[in-house]
Amino acid sequence: MAVAFDPIEHPSETLRRELSRELLRSPEGRGLGRVGTIAEWTASVQNRTRPVAFRQPQCVLVAGNHGVAARDISAQPHDAAWTTVKQIAAGGGVARVAAEAAGASIIQINDYLTLPTGAIDRQAAMTPEAFEQAVAHGARVVDQGVDSGVDLFIPGDIGVGNSTVAAAVYGALSRTEPVKVIGRGSGIDDNVWKVKVAAIRDAMFRVRTFSDDVPRVLAELSGPDFAFLVGMFAQAAVRRTPVLFDGLYATVAAYAAERLAPGTKQWIMAGQLSPEPAQMLALQALDIIPVLALDLSLNQGVGALAALPQINLASELVTTVLGPEAPEGAPA
Repeated sequence: MAVAFDPIEHPSETLRRELSRELLRSPEGRGLGRVGTIAEWTASVQNRTRPVAFRQPQCVLVAGNHGVAARDISAQPHDAAWTTVKQIAAGGGVARVAAEAAGASIIQINDYLTLPTGAIDRQAAMTPEAFEQAVAHGARVVDQGVDSGVDLFIPGDIGVGNSTVAAAVYGALSRTEPVKVIGRGSGIDDNVWKVKVAAIRDAMFRVRTFSDDVPRVLAELSGPDFAFLVGMFAQAAVRRTPVLFDGLYATVAAYAAERLAPGTKQWIMAGQLSPEPAQMLALQALDIIPVLALDLSLNQGVGALAALPQINLASELVTTVLGPEAPEGAPA
């Protein structure tokens, strides 16, 4: 299966280290703690000596339709994704409120909502061709956004069974046993949890002989909406544009993107930590500490949107403490 991305350049470590040294030389700068660290990341991905607030963030909401949801592994009704998509399109919903509060635009990708995947505990989620096409679709959306001025992407997911799919993907790629990668998702009880464990176990068993083949595992266990997110993460890194993400589904997509396109993780930041254990495991594998820990499990990028004002505030505080960026050519 051929999925390839252009080489990824790392953000400037020189700028990051210099800003860190400046903060350490100032009592106020030292007092910023992790706020300063977040600002250092922002400065490096912006290629600036002083970070600035993101001016044109875009939330990209992608909806999916998972065959494994028919196993009743969620507390949500089967048509919950359709309801959410329609609500957002009509100008409502939690994602719309969060995006407006954070100053972000929203685009919706609903192409995959009418394309149910195979039930991953028994059959492939999609064909290799469908996987490649969805990855390419995510990359195209990034290219269009960057070309129109987007300076930060915020992916969001909508779908019933997303946590089951993400847990199966992460468990298979990391060889982690099912009971360690799943939580309560949408608020399931013990009986549904057992069904969910069994579905993830059976899905992981099907791919056990080729778990190092990332594209093949993703074609078998994820879905085109997940593949779309993988394409978004990797291509954003190629285009040197940061991604702020949230939740289990997007986090595992980021983990898969790093496996397919090494260097992706240098361009991404986790907005907040959900209660799902696989998200913490994937973040540890990516060596990323979330900005917030709110226990949000709403998905739709809401946690990342909640973190964006904090990230922008970090940039403003650092500039206030250290002074503005020196004009180009001015003596240091």
